[in-house]
Amino acid sequence: MTDYNEYFAEVIDAHKAIERWFAVEEDAAALERLLTRFSPQFSMVSPLGRELDFETLRALFQAAGGSKKGFRIALSELHGVAIFAGGATVSYREQQTDASGLHTDRRSTVLFEKHESGRVIWRHLHETFCQR
Repeated sequence: MTDYNEYFAEVIDAHKAIERWFAVEEDAAALERLLTRFSPQFSMVSPLGRELDFETLRALFQAAGGSKKGFRIALSELHGVAIFAGGATVSYREQQTDASGLHTDRRSTVLFEKHESGRVIWRHLHETFCQR
């Protein structure tokens, strides 16, 4: 049996940090702690097909910090896709809500890098909106 638990834990912990960043006004040090979870070579495909790199992600987080009162993320359906010496690929479902009633539902696939130190970081993320 393949053990994805450290990767699942990173998905959960990162989303707790992201949830807090969007919902609560925090200082620049909190943003830097959040960004250390992502590779400097990070890339992402958003649910609308927009491509983001690390600097775009940084700008997105900077602009939206504390701006989504009542923001919540619910994760489910965590599934290991592949595991290898340098990391793993994991998929999960993510539902977001905020105090305004906005709700999104997406499926995501993340490619993690695992460093020799054991540290796991986000290398690539692909998100797709779910149909209702």
